[in-house]
Amino acid sequence: MPATKKTIRRSMLVTSATLLTLSLTTTVPVFAADKPSSSSPSPTASPSATPPANMSTVGGARLGEAGTQVDLGTGAPVLPKDVTARSWIVTDAESGDVLAAHNAHWRLPPASTLKMLFADTVLPKFPSTAQHKVAVTDLSGIGAGSSMVGIKEEETYSVHDLWLGVFLRSGNDAVHVLSAMNGGVEQTVKDMQAHAEDLQALDTHVVSPDGYDQPGQVSSAYDLTLFARSGLQKKDFREYCSTVRAKFPGETKKNDKGKTTRESFEIQNTNRLLTGDTDVSTYQGIAGVKNGNTTNAGATFTGVAERNGKVLLVTVMNPEKDEHNEVYKEAARLLDWGFSAAGKVKPVGALVPPKGVDTGAQAGATASAGSNTPVSTGDQGTKASSSPVAASAAAKGGSSGIGTALAITGGLLALVAGAVFLVNRRWPLPDLMRRRR
Repeated sequence: MPATKKTIRRSMLVTSATLLTLSLTTTVPVFAADKPSSSSPSPTASPSATPPANMSTVGGARLGEAGTQVDLGTGAPVLPKDVTARSWIVTDAESGDVLAAHNAHWRLPPASTLKMLFADTVLPKFPSTAQHKVAVTDLSGIGAGSSMVGIKEEETYSVHDLWLGVFLRSGNDAVHVLSAMNGGVEQTVKDMQAHAEDLQALDTHVVSPDGYDQPGQVSSAYDLTLFARSGLQKKDFREYCSTVRAKFPGETKKNDKGKTTRESFEIQNTNRLLTGDTDVSTYQGIAGVKNGNTTNAGATFTGVAERNGKVLLVTVMNPEKDEHNEVYKEAARLLDWGFSAAGKVKPVGALVPPKGVDTGAQAGATASAGSNTPVSTGDQGTKASSSPVAASAAAKGGSSGIGTALAITGGLLALVAGAVFLVNRRWPLPDLMRRRR
């Protein structure tokens, strides 16, 4: 991939070149399949109460170990003790360093956080202004009890409307309509699986594009973080996942005089760190990404936040503590810890680059399973997601947290002398708190 500096418009963050070790040690646990499918493994949808003895070591050997992994340096705060999630991970979104993790590669049901992979896969395929009239078949196969945004058959929606429905209301109906536009659910699942494999998200097995509970559908905290990081390279992805509320088209009706009218209704993001709730405050610097909740998965959440120039990603899967909004409370505690610990901990692993990145070496080279040293700092998605990104604009037709851009550069990997990368990675994340009292 050629180096580029043309995308830098206001300020530039250039990280030091990092040597990518080329030894690949990836241990994928073997699961019994509930339902045979494609070439990718099909683990059971109901995991055991304890993590498997052998988990993937993508990103570093310690990430494949059960339990909490952290290396506290001088002055580093201890991890919060009231985090009960089965699996979680805190990473530096820009460098890719894993600051701390707990069962990072445990393959668990992802719920609607899988929609991040759906969006990262499908979003580039259609312009936001494209219009689609919903056919009856578009809405077939939606799981009982699914979250819905309220799409009606025979109505026309813009792609922009549909993505707002996906991100704000986690609408499985919107996912199915976009999947129909993409050639159908089966084709979309294949596309998502291929994209996951390209991102080296090897814990993930896709069965449904919306994250609805299905036998064999799993991901991991590590993989969900890869999806978020890849998606955040895209301007539209950042816009949608940070939008607090928006207007959504309603049903076309005729009034008493026979005149056709179509009103809209308001939808609000269900990410409680973005909107706040009775027992959860809006998190300072939050900028997305996606939440989920199903019977098998419990509550899941991936979030991105910025403070004082530091951008962190956190993923939390299935807290054992049964309290209202517990997944957000635990995510907030981990983010607080991450911002306090940044620069005071040794990374215990790294987020790997996708296979599509040209390293000048063998394709798919990833982490060494050896020491704690981060093995890669690549932050690209697929080739499709590696184009330069510009400053985000406010969501069309809605209220958004997208305000002043923090900085503007591309998210491009540059080949430097063999397998050494020079990475410019500042995304113009929304700074929500500047718009709030």
